[in-house]
Amino acid sequence: MDTASPQDRIVWGREGLARAQKLKDLMVAVATGGPRIEAVNHDYCAQREELRAYLEGLGIADPNPFDDLWAWYGRWSSGDLPSYQSRRRFLGELFAPLLERLRGTEAGRELVEERPPTGWTRVDRGIEKMREALERARDEEDFQSVGHLGRETLISLAQAVYVRERHPPLDGVEPSATDAKRMLDAFIDVEIAGNTNERPRRHARSAVDLANELTHKRTATFRLAALCAEAVSSACNQIAIVSGRRDPEVPRE
Repeated sequence: MDTASPQDRIVWGREGLARAQKLKDLMVAVATGGPRIEAVNHDYCAQREELRAYLEGLGIADPNPFDDLWAWYGRWSSGDLPSYQSRRRFLGELFAPLLERLRGTEAGRELVEERPPTGWTRVDRGIEKMREALERARDEEDFQSVGHLGRETLISLAQAVYVRERHPPLDGVEPSATDAKRMLDAFIDVEIAGNTNERPRRHARSAVDLANELTHKRTATFRLAALCAEAVSSACNQIAIVSGRRDPEVPRE
């Protein structure tokens, strides 16, 4: 699997969570009087490979050291896991951090990564406030506020990079001081030559659209707010790279 997009991470988190729970349940079953190992070992190995593929795509280490059920049998029969309860407890502790992280991924709670500051004060402040608002958010109005902060952050970003004389609007319509989409479109069209500018342009447009949608969505959810926060943060990072803000020789404001 390739590096996952925010939407992919949610789906992979859901699929990985289901597979991790199923694998744990199978390990519990064979160690507590359930099916014989030779009857289910092939299924265990196949399920473990599927889970590893999802974990690899999410950048999560597999905590399970048992390549097959015979290896697990060797562990539980070694003497310090004599009871069914002790084996269930061992597996619960082994899988708990992984299951918790996958639940967070599936819910979108891990989407907003810490990134280096762009050096634009208002942009960096907006990203930080958006991240803090997401952590505190509990209801629809809180989630909507993440969208509002995202929209304001993108406006600050557009105002930081857009120069009318250098970046003429693509559709001939003069952007207003708050028209982040037109300003970023024009900036990208000039600063990234040729067809390679289409992906970052779509990324920036998607961030603007997500922020606008979230701001006006009265049924806003944590997941949509997390996706918006990630999209805005990522778009700001991309524009910072394009503008040269990641070059240590470029002076910061």
